[in-house]
Amino acid sequence: MPDAEIIAAVRNKYQALRPVLDEKVRRRWAACEAMAIGWGGITAVAEATGLSRPTIRAGLAEVRGGAADAAEAPDAERQRLRQGGGGRRRVTESDPGLLKALQALLEVSTRGDPQSPLLWTSKSTRHLAEALAQQGHQVSHHTVARLLEDLHYSLQANRKTQEGSSHPDRNGQFAHINKQVQAFQKRGQPVVSVDAKKKELIGDFKNAGREWHPQGQPVKVRSQDFVDQHLGKGIPYGVYDITANNGWVSVGMDHDTAQFAAESLRRWWQQMGSRVYPKAKELLVMADAGGSNGYRIRLWKVALQELADAIGLRISVCHFPPGTSKWNKIEHRMFCHITEHWRGKPLVSRAVIVNLIGNTKTRTGLTINAELDENAYPTGIKVSDAELAAVRIKRAKFHGDWNYTISPRV
Repeated sequence: MPDAEIIAAVRNKYQALRPVLDEKVRRRWAACEAMAIGWGGITAVAEATGLSRPTIRAGLAEVRGGAADAAEAPDAERQRLRQGGGGRRRVTESDPGLLKALQALLEVSTRGDPQSPLLWTSKSTRHLAEALAQQGHQVSHHTVARLLEDLHYSLQANRKTQEGSSHPDRNGQFAHINKQVQAFQKRGQPVVSVDAKKKELIGDFKNAGREWHPQGQPVKVRSQDFVDQHLGKGIPYGVYDITANNGWVSVGMDHDTAQFAAESLRRWWQQMGSRVYPKAKELLVMADAGGSNGYRIRLWKVALQELADAIGLRISVCHFPPGTSKWNKIEHRMFCHITEHWRGKPLVSRAVIVNLIGNTKTRTGLTINAELDENAYPTGIKVSDAELAAVRIKRAKFHGDWNYTISPRV
């Protein structure tokens, strides 16, 4: 029976070395200790380390006879922890048709084959494993995940790239807008991009994004996104000056209407635009084709006429072609920075929304002013033919429905 002190000494050495030993080095170290002890060494090392006797004997065989073989072996073989050929065979070897069956499932679910078992279900690894099992391929969802990686599949979200059908005059309208912008800027006249941002729930609701907080102390918000009847929603309508790189946001509390859009333009001009362009005689507005400022909205033109009368400027409007709203400058030069600035912060009050927007800045010099607009903007207002005829509108030769100028009546 090995001495207790010897066993204790081996155990202490093993505990100290264990974190840095891989499988090969561990069994060879154990073999060297057993050889150093002599008679009863295998028993002593097995008791001290918990390694099995066959493992220690395998280490002895490697130490006694493997040195010469290891010197002649290729680098890849010398780096192996176990001898080649060990372990369970890959499932694709024991089931040669598995990979082809998995690819077929993925292909038909992508192409929309009505007979596909995955057409109307989530294409998760568990559903794939169940579909394969129905075909006689017994695999776990973990194996399916590994096979998907081998086939160069990955988890991916939807990407917004398709804009729908393209208008035949799409490129022509972009060229026209670009020409107008350059002409206005050359004359020193203001050019703005306008749009309404997504309506925001006001209250202790979850806001997308993450913020730094002490561990285990996240901001607690409501579990359901039902509109607070007292606080309602905030409707940010933005005006972005592409030349001065500054913007204005009116946060409405009622409805996103053409009158609200025109009022936001008026507030921008009074608070910011008139100071930057004191000698301005005209204004170019770039707007989407739809929404409250859409080219088909009669009330939008009537509201612009009232605005032109109030500020004394000729207002030219260029609408982006249908389905191209993402090209509107305000989207990726102002709104995106507002979203980034308030990420992870619940918009608990109207004041919070206004302050967060007003404190949005960028390294390129963007500044934004914001103000709450508590006026009522009723929906469903009908504009008669007589009211529309009273608008002093001059349509451009190219797409007069998208490009027009409204002059003051006084």
